[in-house]
Amino acid sequence: MSPDARILILGANGQLGVELQRTFAGYSNVIAMGRDRCDLADLDQVRHVMVDARPEIVLNAAAYTAVDRAESEQELALRVNGEAPGVLAEESRKISALLVHYSTDYIFDGSKTSAWVEDDVPAPLSIYGSSKLAGERSIQAAGGKYLIFRTSWVFSPHGHNFLRTMLRLGAEREQLKIVNDQTGAPTSASAIASATRGVLDRLFSDGVSESAAWPGIYHMTCAGQTTWCGFAEAIFQRALNPQERAWAKVTGIPGVEYPTPAVRPANSVLSNEKLQAKFGVRLVPWEAALDETLQTLGLAQNSVSR
Repeated sequence: MSPDARILILGANGQLGVELQRTFAGYSNVIAMGRDRCDLADLDQVRHVMVDARPEIVLNAAAYTAVDRAESEQELALRVNGEAPGVLAEESRKISALLVHYSTDYIFDGSKTSAWVEDDVPAPLSIYGSSKLAGERSIQAAGGKYLIFRTSWVFSPHGHNFLRTMLRLGAEREQLKIVNDQTGAPTSASAIASATRGVLDRLFSDGVSESAAWPGIYHMTCAGQTTWCGFAEAIFQRALNPQERAWAKVTGIPGVEYPTPAVRPANSVLSNEKLQAKFGVRLVPWEAALDETLQTLGLAQNSVSR
């Protein structure tokens, strides 16, 4: 990929958008836009941005991510997650740009006991999952050059995510009850951004782009799996408490004891074999990604002692 490639990053202020900007900082022609400059709820604005920017590559990290609130804001979630990606794909096709879009494990119903592969039939349990699936299909319908990366349980040093919530609640409370019957792969925004860079480098460097077989859907998650309870326990085992005292005690509970407006899949572990086979890209284990993120926050156990 040319260092002069014109790259448009949408959702620049979100977890993934921040990491994409860091990962692609070496390129001289990166345009990063937050919702203040490109609101995916405004489809006309999305079209105008694409016409004005004329990117060669679009990295769409913008999305409606409030899983539970989507149950009461269905129209907005479907417009942002379902319709806007289709507009991006249509405009990308017109200028022969590559669209990179990020989807979710929540497009599956969780009924499978093994890892989900790209060809498994989606059956979302929530409005959020349905809206993200609609986005995938609108991109496919538009055609052109596109990569859809399904990821899961995203966390980072910034923004709203499970890791940061646990660090806050674990320091404030003596006990936390965390769901232990939902399984997935915690994946850092940093790992996703690095993997995206790896895919694009491979795509443009060794002739993969000459094949018509590469556009499509790929799973992109950190290696391994755990439950929300296991994730919380790992956070407290590996992180220094900024309050310099013991973290909250974690107790596992079934999901029925922690009802939420949106239903989560029991098993949303994704197989990454297709990503590795096509592009030679494999993400690190989720524990390693967690350690890296804690290091960034200055809370890793191997940080400078207090």
